[in-house]
Amino acid sequence: MILTQLKGLGPKRAEAFERLSIYDTYDLVYYYPVSYEVYEEPLFVAQIDAARAGKTVSLEGIVTDRPKIYRAGRYTVTAVIVKDAEGHGIKCKWYNMPYIGKSVYKGARFVFRGHISIKKAEISLEQPKFFLPSEYDEIQNTMRPVYRLTKGLSVNVIRNAVEQALEAEKDSLKDYLPSQLRQKYDLPDLEKTIRSIHFPKNSEDVESATRRLVFDEFFLFSLSVQTGKNTNEGLKTGYVIPEQKRTEEIIRSLPYELTNAQKKAWEVIRNDLASEVPMNRLLQGDVGSGKTIIAVLALINTVLAGFQGILMAPTEVLAVQEYKEILKVVEGAGLDIQVRLLTGSIKSGEKKKIYEEAGSGKAQILVGTHALIQDKLVINDPGLVITDEQHRFGVGQRHTLKAKAQDVPNILVMSATPIPRTLAWILFADLDVSVMDELPAERKPVKNAVVDTSYREKAYRFIRDKVKAGRQIYVICPMVEESEGLDVENVTDYSKILQKELGKDIRVDTLHGRMKPDEKNDIMKSFSCGETDVLVSTTVVEVGVNVPNATVMMIENAERFGLSQLHQLRGRVGRGSEESYCIFVSDADSEDAKERLDIISSTTDGFEIAQKDLELRGPGDFFGFRQSGELLFNMADPVRDSALLDMALKAAVSVLEEDPQLESPENALLKNRMVRYMERGMGDEEGVTI
Repeated sequence: MILTQLKGLGPKRAEAFERLSIYDTYDLVYYYPVSYEVYEEPLFVAQIDAARAGKTVSLEGIVTDRPKIYRAGRYTVTAVIVKDAEGHGIKCKWYNMPYIGKSVYKGARFVFRGHISIKKAEISLEQPKFFLPSEYDEIQNTMRPVYRLTKGLSVNVIRNAVEQALEAEKDSLKDYLPSQLRQKYDLPDLEKTIRSIHFPKNSEDVESATRRLVFDEFFLFSLSVQTGKNTNEGLKTGYVIPEQKRTEEIIRSLPYELTNAQKKAWEVIRNDLASEVPMNRLLQGDVGSGKTIIAVLALINTVLAGFQGILMAPTEVLAVQEYKEILKVVEGAGLDIQVRLLTGSIKSGEKKKIYEEAGSGKAQILVGTHALIQDKLVINDPGLVITDEQHRFGVGQRHTLKAKAQDVPNILVMSATPIPRTLAWILFADLDVSVMDELPAERKPVKNAVVDTSYREKAYRFIRDKVKAGRQIYVICPMVEESEGLDVENVTDYSKILQKELGKDIRVDTLHGRMKPDEKNDIMKSFSCGETDVLVSTTVVEVGVNVPNATVMMIENAERFGLSQLHQLRGRVGRGSEESYCIFVSDADSEDAKERLDIISSTTDGFEIAQKDLELRGPGDFFGFRQSGELLFNMADPVRDSALLDMALKAAVSVLEEDPQLESPENALLKNRMVRYMERGMGDEEGVTI
């Protein structure tokens, strides 16, 4: 039913509802409250103490004098004294509401409901609503929904509209979950759930309704993903890539032995590539676990089977590094494989040549950044598409790269950001997952220290000693330049100060994201070659930079970074056989900052750190920025509700095992609900967009 058919809703209010993405009564019943007003029994003034500061309370009393109106800074304050039945008084104050005095007059008896403020030992009730005692009696001990508002809508308007919508949508509230599923997981009926979430009788109603709605969100999401995976499993690819004998020889000739985790990952990927079903896999590993060599082997194996391979990295620095790594293995094995690098900084003439080689098949391995997804680039026969640090790409970019293939290509997604299991399921629900949780034997754990700024002089002496011993140093600052109002270190000024502190014989350079690609590459090249001793940088070095001779990292204002980001940064040292160190500098005195730094200094387990980071910051901010798509559900939270997520996934799998097409009579309503779910953009064949 359209909104204008509801009593009291004309075109203007319907437009206001549309700003909240509410277009009909169906949308309205699924527009859940953000909180509830609970109308408790009125308190006496003597019951209000400091523990109630900031809380909303009700009290009944008589106005003892005429309202006083006075100025307080920018505000006009209207104040009265209210005395309760015990004779105790409290001040009620309203800001910029001088007209209140006409209603709240001397001798009037009301129940006042507002939030408690305590300033200079004076307790007052601020911005209180007021009710006649008989009016309050009617709503006492009830819970009233509070909704997110927009201009032109009040809470009461939305409440009245929801009450009408619940009646209009009775048919659509028939439960789509099969009864045996509801019984198995002890879930309330859908209509009761929706009514309870809007107009609960008590907190138990809210708890029960919330549990059902969270389950439903996870269940419908899981069902859509599993349906998509089942569809993908029915796909066939022309890019069948059996393991080549030459690839086996390359593995045996490597100057190191693959770890057990690497061997296991390679075995799974090798089998995926050899299958007629296209590979769709996430290779997840902690920093330094050796994912790159697995990617290189997969690319070489693809080329030896007669197809092209693509590797896309999020930054030019990482793309260049991976390009060099591939060349090193290819040349070391004496292979005649043409590897090409395509980034935004490559000149147009060279780009044109690479486009031609990609189209003809002469360029057998293409490594690059977003330049790989340009419309001009046509790739002849890409059998394998690899994206590194996948969470930094939008789903559209991933689709564009995938679409370069004429057939269904094999997809390998790599991430050095350890992702907790619950969040991995949400972010990469369409992918099979391989985890590499073992570091090469020659790598020693990084030693950590959390210090305040008084330690700097000692840290600078330590840096000098390490440089004299032939080692290199990273210093990380959160800002590029000084910023007004922010007392944090910046790369531009810090590098000058550090150069003065360390002396002219130590070579200090600067790196940050505002530099041109060529300039960044030159600076990283100098550092990689040992021409620079100390690199003062922003987090541009966070991903993939590999300089084994760098053994010390000092991170200034460490409290300003997320745990996972600190772990990624720390992963830039300890990449060789030398003892390595990470110094976290922070003067922050908040308990939250101390807790986070204690975590990062006490463990080097990326997955443990990621789980703690997720718990502290929430899923939407896990990577330090909001995702380009909608990561968060409406009611569900993958961390808080992980048990329900597991339950919903198992339920979805069991339903599809028994009825893959949802064709049985008991699943008819569920199938209709799934169609509506997909049509409204809640599901995605790739899982949640990122």
